[in-house]
Amino acid sequence: MKLTQFYDTAYVWLLTHGPNIIFGLIVLILGLWFIRLLKTRIRNKMSTKEVHSSLQPFLLSLSITALNVLLVLLVMTLMGIDAAIFTTLVGAFGVAAGLALSGTLQNFAGGVLILLLKPFELNDNIIAQGQDGKVTSIQIFYTVLLTADNKTIIIPNGKLFNEVIVNVTRSGSRRLDFEIELGYSAKSETVIAIINEAIQNTPGIVKNKPIKVGLVKISFDRATYIVNVWVTPAEFLNVKIALQEKVISRLNQDGIKFPGT
Repeated sequence: MKLTQFYDTAYVWLLTHGPNIIFGLIVLILGLWFIRLLKTRIRNKMSTKEVHSSLQPFLLSLSITALNVLLVLLVMTLMGIDAAIFTTLVGAFGVAAGLALSGTLQNFAGGVLILLLKPFELNDNIIAQGQDGKVTSIQIFYTVLLTADNKTIIIPNGKLFNEVIVNVTRSGSRRLDFEIELGYSAKSETVIAIINEAIQNTPGIVKNKPIKVGLVKISFDRATYIVNVWVTPAEFLNVKIALQEKVISRLNQDGIKFPGT
């Protein structure tokens, strides 16, 4: 008798829920096929749009995972299964993971924003976090700089993106500024002529950019001259050294002395 009741109950349950289960399985199979097809299209689209190679796997994985979760929820709903417990578990796991990995997630978010917004790119010279160097690598969690003295600097992307970034490469040129302090025995027109001559004889200076040389400050025992020229970022240090050496050499040749000498 009990076995007959079990069969009757199972029969009624199959008649009630069977079509929903079959329909849900069909939707699941079609959904998995569609997601697989969409994965290929997303990968090709990102390659066409020239999305950064470090960002492509993450975006692809995130998109496919989100689609799979939505598909599972849809199938559970079609089958008449209560999805509240599943969504609660997913939410709790997300909160726990967020609290445990808050610093890592901050770096991750910073890396994604850097790769998407591109405040700098590979081989750009930037000044950030008190460091000045060329960008050699942009990863999801950190950015690598190479300084002029061949030091490798690794900066977490969370700190990097939330602070001021000076990109000295993007505009294509960088202004070189320095000052020269001389005594009043030197005539200003002579000093300015010597500096301008040194500028004309120094390679690496961008000649189609404005050049400024002049007397900028007068003190009790000295006059201060300012020099503004434009150079390419890669030649900044070389031009600065060469120009200053030429100026000092010419001043010494003309007998113009610095204060205190």
